[in-house]
Amino acid sequence: MPARPANPSIPPRSTRPSARLAQITVPSMAQSVASTAPKASYIQTPSSPVLKTPPPAQVKKDPKLANNWKTKSVDELTDAEVLAMPDSEYMNEKQMAYFRRKLEVLKRDILANAGETTEHLREDTVIVPDPADRATIEEEHALELRTRDRERKLLKKIEQSIVRIDSGDYGYCDETGEPIGVGRLLARPTATLSLEAQQRRELKQKMFGD
Repeated sequence: MPARPANPSIPPRSTRPSARLAQITVPSMAQSVASTAPKASYIQTPSSPVLKTPPPAQVKKDPKLANNWKTKSVDELTDAEVLAMPDSEYMNEKQMAYFRRKLEVLKRDILANAGETTEHLREDTVIVPDPADRATIEEEHALELRTRDRERKLLKKIEQSIVRIDSGDYGYCDETGEPIGVGRLLARPTATLSLEAQQRRELKQKMFGD
């Protein structure tokens, strides 16, 4: 039988891979390394070191104000003048009286805020027909109540600090017995720990929980 003539419209099949097939073959070693380089560099990157808390900055005293406390009453003294008092006068009668006054003012402000909150809640008890307005009022009430709850806890610390003043223990660390420092007490009158002791306690709580 004579051989069938080849169909001129169909090209003969080649046994060699086409150029397109060569393009989609497995990439070379250099390409593989390049593609995995970002991943390898990410895996091998060491973790960032734990940042340590910097030492507290030294509070600068104004020597010009060092003796103002001798000629002024407690009501006339300022924070800067109390801070400038000599270390030998730490927690003397005038300093104790100054911090008592500061704590009593803070206590009075908290009690006034609590009274205002009660009035606000009393005034806003009117039924609001609009659900959106009602939700807004309820959210404002919740926020105000959370704030008052924090102030209630602070009020307890204020009262404890006043008792410490009466007993002569105010201004000294509960853990070490060392002076807390006028600068820290001016910033936080209810402090019962020195800055170092407070940092140690926070670190222990972070590591082991409350």
